[in-house]
Amino acid sequence: MKTAACFDAIVAGHICLDIIPTLSSPPPAGPGLLVEVGPAKLATGGAVANTGVALHILGIRTRLMGKISDDLFGQALLQVIGRYNSELIHDMVIARGEVSSYTVVIDPPDVDRSFMHCPGLNHTFGADDVNYDLVAQARLFHFGYPPLMRRMYADGGRELSEMFHRAQATGAPTTLDFGPPDPQGPCGQVDWAAILTRTLPYVDAFLPSDDELRFALDRPHFDAGGEVPVPEVRALGQRVLARGAKVVGIKCGVRGLYVRTADTEHLATMGRAAPADPSAWAEREVWSPCFVPRELVGTTGAGDATIAGFLAALLRGLSLEEAATFACAVGACNVEAADAVSGLRSWEATWERLRGAWPRRLFEPEGNDWRRDAATGLWMGGGQ
Repeated sequence: MKTAACFDAIVAGHICLDIIPTLSSPPPAGPGLLVEVGPAKLATGGAVANTGVALHILGIRTRLMGKISDDLFGQALLQVIGRYNSELIHDMVIARGEVSSYTVVIDPPDVDRSFMHCPGLNHTFGADDVNYDLVAQARLFHFGYPPLMRRMYADGGRELSEMFHRAQATGAPTTLDFGPPDPQGPCGQVDWAAILTRTLPYVDAFLPSDDELRFALDRPHFDAGGEVPVPEVRALGQRVLARGAKVVGIKCGVRGLYVRTADTEHLATMGRAAPADPSAWAEREVWSPCFVPRELVGTTGAGDATIAGFLAALLRGLSLEEAATFACAVGACNVEAADAVSGLRSWEATWERLRGAWPRRLFEPEGNDWRRDAATGLWMGGGQ
């Protein structure tokens, strides 16, 4: 299909159909058990749908590049996404006769979610599945979940680094979300530190979670779902910048978002989505605590929504403080619904909520060099 050039962001990578049964409590496990649940919600899943649709809701003109089949799950994905805007799905890659990806999301109240995931066509997505002529027309290229995409981590991550090299060469700033790993699966047996060393020189902003980044760069201390201490978060952020990224945003669950940036010279090379004032972003370290949601319904897609908030703020030329704040605001809206996007609001409505008395969760990062800015509620590191 022919696509108009009037857009801001391309979101590529992992996509799946989420099947979310309604649960009143954590389901018991055991052979032969029948567990009665409530109605199931069919929703989009994966970075392409979650981050891409969130950007669209926030008013960012977006195109999606995921790989699906013409099976029932693939048709359902196109139908669900197309309800937001039919132009979002114009550039999806459709491989006929194959298997679309799906995930059964186990998300009981007050318990962190778990997944049963079929990767399907995500495993076959490669560098050549990206339309680089289209990337050249965009202001930003975002990619998500390489640990769930076999070609992205096979052969030392050659396809991942090649894709980012080619995307960055078009002049579009590039951003990467890591995604949830399976430590016992094939992706858990590869050297992610080496893959990131090879890839991050072509990544402008890297946006993993704290435990995902520990998995990639500090495997001996990895604990799935475990809380990474603040000093280690800071050290991991510095290791990302040392590998070539200009910005690292580390999602830290209920503790919020940690952002660390490179110097002015490196930030100025971010092309069409470079900060409006690179010097104001340069060599900064901020921690934005989470906002308190009205009701915690589910955490599916919370990280993707947080990333969408950060990228939307970057594309609109906001300050680092505003970008970190808006990212956490979008993440808080997300958890007020069971799926990844139903709780999200428009750009204007989210800012209207921020202008009200929206409390943040109580959090104080470890270390004596943090200073809380009373006006923004952010913690400033490194003596800022």
